[in-house]
Amino acid sequence: MMTRSSFRLLSSQTGDEFTLKEFGEKYFGHRKAVFTEKLEIIDPDASPAIPIYREMSLKIYRDMTQLSIMDRVLYDSQRQGRISFYMTNFGEEATHVGSAAALKFEDLIYGQYREVGVLMWRNFPLENFMHQCYGNSKDIGKGRQMPVHYGSVEHNFVTISSPLTTQLPQAVGTAYAYKLTPNNDRVVVVYFGDGAASEGDAHAAFNFAATLDCPVIFFCRNNGYAISTPTSEQYGGDGIAGKGAGYGLHTIRSHEEVQEWTDKDHPIKRFKHYITEKGWWNDEEEKNWQKDVCHYL
Repeated sequence: MMTRSSFRLLSSQTGDEFTLKEFGEKYFGHRKAVFTEKLEIIDPDASPAIPIYREMSLKIYRDMTQLSIMDRVLYDSQRQGRISFYMTNFGEEATHVGSAAALKFEDLIYGQYREVGVLMWRNFPLENFMHQCYGNSKDIGKGRQMPVHYGSVEHNFVTISSPLTTQLPQAVGTAYAYKLTPNNDRVVVVYFGDGAASEGDAHAAFNFAATLDCPVIFFCRNNGYAISTPTSEQYGGDGIAGKGAGYGLHTIRSHEEVQEWTDKDHPIKRFKHYITEKGWWNDEEEKNWQKDVCHYL
């Protein structure tokens, strides 16, 4: 989801300005939206891929696998009581790294709490993730924030805050300031989940961005659940399912369901298959890379 300003900006970067301009005028200019009854399932192996260079492909894969390994280490640390809080990025690594690769370094990021891969893509030091989660004296924020609340002025990444969805109106406000700044071509990208999209702040931000035509891109990671509330219950305004655990109700998710998805459709495995087929990666490099990251962490 993006406003007309950010769409025009992207069109100038891709060289396909005429096509995007037509699209923008048709669907953004007069509040029109496409209606379709067509449903299709896309085969990942058969869909066309954007041409990409070897070095960028390897960086994408290394960042995704590094994030996955770091997740395991810090998740175990939280379960062992070494740190107080942690949220994993399992299965969403590709959304972080792929989107970050399409941005300019100067573009400002407002994250939620599952966008670690964006910072990783921008070469935020691995040890700084650890310092932040452990809240020690080497942490950029000097331990004043909860774990997973990363931020870096140097990497154009606004510090994550705990309240859900507050980053959306903040991002639009920043984008509006960019719009008023002469000779500025930066955009703001704000990440959020499907649960945040149900909050009032999200709708305020969407309206703010549309009416003021701000250069902002809304990036929603819809994984189907807002912590414990499925999207089928979010949008109907039920509001009860998410409180189930607090009432002491028993919940379960089968290990078989998680394992089947991990084995068949995990983005890291799919991208590994892609770079292996290209001849850019092999089992020996995989083994050494995993070993190096684990040792460093």
